[in-house]
Amino acid sequence: QVQLVESGGGLVQAGGSLRLSCAASGRTFSILALGWFRQAPGQEREFVASINRSGGRTTYADSVKGRFTISRDNAKQMVYLQMNILKPEDTAVYYCASGVIMTIGARAYDYWGQGTQVTVSS
Repeated sequence: QVQLVESGGGLVQAGGSLRLSCAASGRTFSILALGWFRQAPGQEREFVASINRSGGRTTYADSVKGRFTISRDNAKQMVYLQMNILKPEDTAVYYCASGVIMTIGARAYDYWGQGTQVTVSS
């Protein structure tokens, strides 16, 4: 079992920044791949970013590449999503997830947080 709790969401103007955090507990954190996904109203959940166990490899959705950065601190059992140059289309509920392998497919992730709302005003 893995418990994930996101924080750091909020309301920000376009062009601004937010840093999301996800605290993990339970199964040994360092053996897990981690991902961030988001879901806007009326839309399917979509991949945002993922990071491998060591933190040495990351991947991003094209829509956020160059603006968002995923990172992790295995000692603190935390994963982060630094979001810069935010756009109104980034508005969504953001979820962190953990799984055995690093992938962009949501179905491969076994555990999910409850989500944190990010709203970007124009």
